[in-house]
Amino acid sequence: MKKLIPAYVRVPLLFFIVALGMEFIIDSGSKPAFIEYPMVSIFLFFFLFLLIAVEITISAVDNVTYHLLSEEEKQKKAADEELSITESAWYKKMMQMLTRSKPMAMEGELLLDHDYDGIKELDNDLPPWWKYLFVISVIWGFAYFIHYEVLNGDNQEMELQKEIAEAKIALEEYKKTAPDLMNADKVTLLTDASDLSKGKAIYETNCVACHKADGGGQIGPNLTDEHWILGGGIKNVFNTLVNGGRDGKGMVAWKTMLKPTEIQQVASYVLSLQGTNPPDAKPAEGDVWKEEGAPAATPEVVKDTTATPIVAAK
Repeated sequence: MKKLIPAYVRVPLLFFIVALGMEFIIDSGSKPAFIEYPMVSIFLFFFLFLLIAVEITISAVDNVTYHLLSEEEKQKKAADEELSITESAWYKKMMQMLTRSKPMAMEGELLLDHDYDGIKELDNDLPPWWKYLFVISVIWGFAYFIHYEVLNGDNQEMELQKEIAEAKIALEEYKKTAPDLMNADKVTLLTDASDLSKGKAIYETNCVACHKADGGGQIGPNLTDEHWILGGGIKNVFNTLVNGGRDGKGMVAWKTMLKPTEIQQVASYVLSLQGTNPPDAKPAEGDVWKEEGAPAATPEVVKDTTATPIVAAK
């Protein structure tokens, strides 16, 4: 019988199957495994060398064995190699196992008694593969019923909810190392105690030298009153921290030293100092800032105590 797959096809095919299998198993991120891990490249090179060596060895053994054959054996071998796949012994044996068909010579024994207008029927058995597939389907059906109906296994909705929960956990883990996407347009005021605590720690590390620990101001302006040089509110304070203060005499830009989320935390902490009125605070600088949409302050009514009371006559 002729070889089904020649060596020049067999060697690359086996090599690429193994290479793709390793690529599937090994997590190498966005790069191929043989580039990310040099040991994989070395293994694949050694495997390719081994495949070629095996093919050369088998070819050499076949040549030596062929020369040891007699002329009659050589002719028989050549005749076998000329056979097609369907004529080969192994193919016929495999088909017999799959179909259990009877030879044409035994057709008379399989004929049924009835006759439909000259059309006769053979009593052939169902192919074994069909029977096995039917039995497997029945067993699978019982297992399916027991798993989902008796043991209350996860249905599609429950699996979806679990996958959503796992995705949320994975998202939180991703956020810990993902690039920070916060900016002045998206920033919001943080009021959670943990965020303000983190902002306070950043403030105490980087800001007390100019603004004092209580925010009363020293070299830098007072952060506890309503006056702001470059505008108040979370967006303006965030923008000032990111890009720095006034040219030549203002605060440095912190965008290269702090992450945007850290700037959001410290900006929120600074705004939480509003109205604390620390002792020895620096005089106000800049203009009074009111958040857009904030209700206007109600003017204080002063009672006139000099007016002469009117006494009603009895």
